[in-house]
Amino acid sequence: MSTWEVRSECTPRCAAHAAPRVPFTETARRCAAFAHAAGRALRDGERMAEPARLRAHARAVLASVGVRLVVEAARDGVGLAVPYGAGSVVPHGADATPVTQTRPGTLVVANHISWLDIPALLAVEPVTLLAKREVGEWPLVGTLARRAGTRFIDRAGPRQLPRAVAGLADLLRSGRSVAAFPQATTWCSVAHGAFRRATFQAALDAGAPVRPVTIAYEQLGMPSTVAGFLGDEEFLSSVRRVVGARGLTVRVTVHPPLLPHPGAHDRRMLAALARAAVSRTVREPVRYAPGACRVGAAPAPDQALGTYL
Repeated sequence: MSTWEVRSECTPRCAAHAAPRVPFTETARRCAAFAHAAGRALRDGERMAEPARLRAHARAVLASVGVRLVVEAARDGVGLAVPYGAGSVVPHGADATPVTQTRPGTLVVANHISWLDIPALLAVEPVTLLAKREVGEWPLVGTLARRAGTRFIDRAGPRQLPRAVAGLADLLRSGRSVAAFPQATTWCSVAHGAFRRATFQAALDAGAPVRPVTIAYEQLGMPSTVAGFLGDEEFLSSVRRVVGARGLTVRVTVHPPLLPHPGAHDRRMLAALARAAVSRTVREPVRYAPGACRVGAAPAPDQALGTYL
């Protein structure tokens, strides 16, 4: 384990129901539906990465486990990428005249709670995802991630960081919108976990707008930690808890974009502005079952799908 890797203070004990569980028959039905949705995605092969198909598969996965998607869109559009012509930034040369080139994609940055964060974002708008290299080796999840066009980052240590930042900047310059989780690991609620800054350096280098996004989970209208994929928990353990959750909703709040300008912003400022935007509408979760969050305790092994960027 690299000393560079981020450790979350949240453990599987943080994840708890905020409402009574659904009956066993409904849990069994959801398990079967989830297996069917995953199987359909796998059978699509390389075509799975096509935007329309990717969005459809993401929505099918959420529906299969009983998760309702609610999107609160920013005023400039209904998706994640920043539409040009809506005040977004375009790279400029030294003489401040616009450069004729491909307009950069959008860097989408979100808080990280669950494996459900991935289909939730893709259900809003298919974008290129960043994930740690190890995710590509996981059974089922790794195969789906590769076929969805995920870019994997080696987070073995800080020496890999400049290469990772340069690779992300190149993706953005090519016009592709990229989603990253700058907390670098999962936390049980939106309120916890700082944003690491290197992700934002890539946006500055590429002249790319930054789109902050809040991902939050509710049960019957109450904030809930039940979707958390935390600490050293096994993936199937998290799936079993999710399929038993009553009235689970993932709320994706798309905030107005940040338009970075070299000289006026640095990565520290962008990270702070994005973190503040993501935290703006936070409500603390309610736990129906005993076993409170232990933030402040010793860090647990991370369960991140994201990177240390």
